[in-house]
Amino acid sequence: MNTSWDSENAAVPGQRHEGEPRTARPPGSAADARARVSEVLLLAGVSLDSVTAADVLLVTSELVSNAIRHGGGVTAFRADIADGLLRLSIDDASPLLPAQRTGTVERPGGYGWPLVHRLAERVECRTHPEGKTISTVLRLA
Repeated sequence: MNTSWDSENAAVPGQRHEGEPRTARPPGSAADARARVSEVLLLAGVSLDSVTAADVLLVTSELVSNAIRHGGGVTAFRADIADGLLRLSIDDASPLLPAQRTGTVERPGGYGWPLVHRLAERVECRTHPEGKTISTVLRLA
């Protein structure tokens, strides 16, 4: 079963229906994004108590938090599951690609981007005139 959620359609079993009117805005917070991805995981039969779900939700939080903090906010969001893989794509308004950095006392952090790369099977970044899209693929089984 294919299950998807994107900022143009609510979570529904089956494939995304192209051309349908927008019914929801992109998530405004990491918590909102996690709730949407949780819904997709549940529809696909993935337990939210599993390590797999925890990893998926951590990647979701990191990407959405970074889009809000560094990219001017989430402009598009999509999560879909097919063939045992979760595909998560997040667009933001900044064309600047993420860069790995080491945290300092003055500027802590720098752990999220390497963590996303460690947990995801694939991470792709693509710039476009409206900003960028970061897409990840995570194996669910």
